[in-house]
This record gives sequence, structure tokens and C-alpha cells, in this order.
Amino acid sequence: MSEHVATIDWCRGDQPFADNRYSRAHDWTFDGGAVVRGSSAPSSVAVPMSDPAAVDPEEAFVAALSSCHMLFFLAFAAKAGFVVDRYRDAAIGVLGRDDRGKTSMTVVTLRPEVVFSGAGPDAAALADLHHRAHEACYIANSVRAEVRVEPV
Repeated sequence: MSEHVATIDWCRGDQPFADNRYSRAHDWTFDGGAVVRGSSAPSSVAVPMSDPAAVDPEEAFVAALSSCHMLFFLAFAAKAGFVVDRYRDAAIGVLGRDDRGKTSMTVVTLRPEVVFSGAGPDAAALADLHHRAHEACYIANSVRAEVRVEPV
């Protein structure tokens, strides 16, 4: 077991609140000290109450899935003797209605593009690395959404 800490900090300041026109911008502080500006998605709450330059929870969810998959992929590739030079994933999450009628992230598609140094794995071995990474990913194992992996 391990714990992972994120502190979410929002402060109203002198802005009105009861009219629902307050800023949704806030800070995420992680246990290692990194601070990330967060906000609601502009598709959920209009600008200027949302900060489009900040990370919204939906983006963070997609990024967490992608990052977890990548970290396991890199570990499995290294253990198999492959040298990865670059891993880039243009992941996409779709927010929609699930089978319970609730708004949720219904599909997340990971589209990793991996560049290897020297001889990389053949198509079957590459697919196996992605399959194993997906099966091992803590985040993918924690969500109801279908998580797709479509390597580029």
C-alpha cells in the first residue's frame, strides 16, 4: 500500500460568490512540491470563470491514464532489452453519458507513438508491450471507462 497526496487550494478572495460567477481557477500541489494551475473545463463553465490555460480534471484524468501506461511500457521495454528514444501520446478522452445515464469519461483512447534506438520490437512484440502495460497500469485498473490503446 502507498498513499499519494494532492492538495487542492481555491480561494474566493474578494469576488462575488452567490451569483455563481466566481473563478474556478485553483492550485493543485503534489506531495513532491509541484504546483499545477487547475480550473474547470471551459466546456463546463464559461470563460472567464474558467481558466483555459489551466489543467481541468478531465484533462488530468486522460493525462494520468496516458502517463501510467507510458511508465509501465518503458519499464517493460527496458526489461526486454529495447531502447526507447521517444514516447509521445496524443491521448483523447470523451465525456458522455454512461450506461447509468451519468456524465462520465466513457472512452479514453491512447495513441502512443514510440521511437526506438536500433532494432525495435516487431509488431507482435510491440502489441504485447502495450497489452502488458495496460494490464499493469494502476490508473486503468481503477476506472470504469473503456481505455483503448491505439499505437501510432
